[in-house]
Amino acid sequence: MLIEPTQEKLLSLRLPAMAHTWKTQQEDPRSAALAFDERFGMLVDAEWMERQNKRLTRSLREAQLRIRNACIEDVQTSTPRGLEKKLVRELSSCQWVHAHHQVTITGPSGVGKTYIACALAQQACRRGYRALYRRAPRLLDELLLARADGSYAQRLARIARVDVLVIDDFGLTPLDEAQRRDLLEVIEDRYAQRSTILCSQLPTERWHEHIGDATIADAICDRLLHNAHRIALRGGSRRRPGANEEPEAAELSSAQE
Repeated sequence: MLIEPTQEKLLSLRLPAMAHTWKTQQEDPRSAALAFDERFGMLVDAEWMERQNKRLTRSLREAQLRIRNACIEDVQTSTPRGLEKKLVRELSSCQWVHAHHQVTITGPSGVGKTYIACALAQQACRRGYRALYRRAPRLLDELLLARADGSYAQRLARIARVDVLVIDDFGLTPLDEAQRRDLLEVIEDRYAQRSTILCSQLPTERWHEHIGDATIADAICDRLLHNAHRIALRGGSRRRPGANEEPEAAELSSAQE
């Protein structure tokens, strides 16, 4: 019998799932009734699925999502909430990531902006893309430290390579000149090359005022809002006792300007 040698060779080739399935087939009398193509297909499927699961686990770990269990299937689209199923379905396809579009999510504190952003990022990971979550203050602090230790260019390059960057809590505090320029560098590197999800309590029409410098604000807002899918949430905070993690209601619109 060549069962053990074959299994050892599969393991040496770093095909553990295929080796396990091969052993299972040999121990199951019903496998003998299957055609060679069917049995071989099962081996390949087992290895492929194992690698996909490992890739997804690694991608989600690297993404550092604030809400790790957020998923697009749990986003409610019932009529009373005002959440349009059509746009949720469109975003869940991740075509917006492939097309390098942006997503903006605005609304008061606690309505579910972070949940939806993390759900979209998780869906992107499931589709084979890389994602990264950062709160705006933390992202800007990291870039400030990178300037100090000489790793600024490398840090910007790593951020630029991420397929989906989630910037949460944008607009909580005023930006100084260095922060405005850092934000512009991040957005400029990603424009038409990668996708960005930006969450803010400020409505998009107030972003220009918040950024401060008119020239930099024009550049940032133009790149963020062009080809952007805009989500404007409304309703009470979902953090109160007995409330769901999700926003109570929302208005969604897909805008490409």
